[in-house]
Amino acid sequence: MQRKEFPFYYGWAVVAVAFVTLAIGVNTRTTFSLLFPPILAEFGWDRGSTAAAFSCGFLAATVYAPIVGMLMDRWGPRVVIPLGAILVSAGMVSITLVSQPWHLYLTFGILVGGASTSISYLGHSLFLPYWFVRRRGLALGLAFSGVGAGSILLFPWVQSIIDQAGWREACWVVAGLLLVVVFPLNVILQRRRPEDLGLAPDGDAAPGTAHGEQRPADNIVDHAWAATDWTLARAIRTSRFWWLGVSFFSSLYSWYAIQVHQTKYLTDIGFSHEVAAFALGLVGLTACGGQIGLGTLSDRIGREWVWTISMMGFVLCYVILLSMPEQPSLVLLYAMVAAQGMLGYGTVSVFGAIPAEIFQGKQYGRIYGTLTIAGSLGGGTGPWVTGLLFDRTGSYTAAFWIALAFAFVSIGGMWLAGPRKVRVVAGQVKHLAARRALIEKAGLGENRIS
Repeated sequence: MQRKEFPFYYGWAVVAVAFVTLAIGVNTRTTFSLLFPPILAEFGWDRGSTAAAFSCGFLAATVYAPIVGMLMDRWGPRVVIPLGAILVSAGMVSITLVSQPWHLYLTFGILVGGASTSISYLGHSLFLPYWFVRRRGLALGLAFSGVGAGSILLFPWVQSIIDQAGWREACWVVAGLLLVVVFPLNVILQRRRPEDLGLAPDGDAAPGTAHGEQRPADNIVDHAWAATDWTLARAIRTSRFWWLGVSFFSSLYSWYAIQVHQTKYLTDIGFSHEVAAFALGLVGLTACGGQIGLGTLSDRIGREWVWTISMMGFVLCYVILLSMPEQPSLVLLYAMVAAQGMLGYGTVSVFGAIPAEIFQGKQYGRIYGTLTIAGSLGGGTGPWVTGLLFDRTGSYTAAFWIALAFAFVSIGGMWLAGPRKVRVVAGQVKHLAARRALIEKAGLGENRIS
């Protein structure tokens, strides 16, 4: 049943709600980098066991992710995201009661880190791709840029609360923000699919209307693959599924190995707590432009190329970090921030688009939720191994070289997964049509397109 009272641009309202939710939801998890130093100072725990709380969150996410995928397929974001906001808020409040490292694993790890899967990149990647096809990269980039916009506001504010009132009070403030903003916005405004409102992706006329009749997709390269009714059981029997898993694991290893330890590392080499906190927020701010720009670029040149550009940003980030102890200048600091934020964080603009284009179907939520187990394991392993190596060696050098190597592994995994071999992006449709014409003229057959 069509509901014409909803305008065609409602999809951008969905993006706007996602922008705000991600600005608070993802950065709630990232505030661990700010809570890390005062918790260490108060309890005297070693860095490895303390950073393991963040890693525990990613391990918990390996359990949450497929469940969130199934719940999203069944109930949609109006239920799943508010439920996640409640659990994460409860976790932030519970952190104020910790007295042992394992308390932190339960509160920050299982409640905050695990439950945040539903209000972070994963949860939104389960439904936002449905709203856009031609401008999928742009839409995801805009939504995910909320993380950067939120970080430049949230992190300095949280750091000031920590400095003036203590880290426990900061936890209470963030918990309240989730309940006051994230919960009601998603209950009232968020939707799973445009078809639920009688709309179509990209703001086109709804199917069945005068100008909305569905046309055969002209961006499909592998018709047999695209026509498959993809279930989780079928997906896990393909090499593409596992190469995506390798790429996701490696990318989030590189990402979170530095994100958790960045603030402490910068203060260790001579920067003030205020500058270190500002740098963490500035990474998020620069990510706004990078995610929008790279998301838009991915709609033109392809997802693999943008993934490569983004992961090379992490390579450059680690190269700069490794050189900073010799000359800890603001110039190098801002160069590191730009490489990490403008380039590295650009991966999120295609993170959800790629699986959607390979395994599109009714069980996409289950497939993507299971796929992100690999990402969660990478995100959890990175901070823990980095902290462990520091405790063993007294330096971050070996840990940073390992994280740099994983960035290259991620690039290789993505090219082997080859989303371009299933569906091309909007900017490549004309080139695909031209290749088809040449192949048809040569009488080689559709199966020769690659």
